Amino acid sequence: MLASYLPKRYSVEKAIVVDSTGTLSQQIDLVIFDQQYCPLVFHVDGATYVPAESVYAVFEVKPNLNSQHAKAAIEKAKSVRRLTRTSVDVTSAAGRHSARKPIPILAGILTYDSGWSPTFGKPFTEALANAEVAGRLDLGCCLREGAFNVTYERNKPRVTTSAQDEALVSFFMTLLHRLQSVGTVTAIDLTAYGQFTLGKKHGT
Repeated sequence: MLASYLPKRYSVEKAIVVDSTGTLSQQIDLVIFDQQYCPLVFHVDGATYVPAESVYAVFEVKPNLNSQHAKAAIEKAKSVRRLTRTSVDVTSAAGRHSARKPIPILAGILTYDSGWSPTFGKPFTEALANAEVAGRLDLGCCLREGAFNVTYERNKPRVTTSAQDEALVSFFMTLLHRLQSVGTVTAIDLTAYGQFTLGKKHGT
């Protein structure tokens, strides 16, 4: 659904994220990434690798929303956000633009059902609050229960949720809004990726 309806600037795949030092993330169920400014996509031994600079958002996909799966989503988010991201100047019709700070990477979890009752009650908010900054979840969807959007105020999660029958539409619209908010990924330093081979790092 995301691959079909997101604007064409975004690509969606199951992938491993890699940085210019050859460090890998865990395997991510759903990666939303850009190919215009970060054109490198590697396919090795049946696995897809995308550069850290290209990533807009990462999601864990599970059948149920529960403590175990929330922790898995948090750990996978951390494994991506801790990667090194390069940035270089960009030349366009408007002139030359200086390299800028990489965008914040969004993270979340997508499930069909929930193992918590209520779904977005105290265990859910505690799981969000206990996450390190690098592992924080921003949004997600439990298809049978609703979508959620999280903002953090003084390190405390503030959660807004949708109605059950609006879960998918609400999640999609929230995702679009948050993608617009983070802007465009930085241009990758292609020369930095000439310093390693995936074969040496695969499986570490």
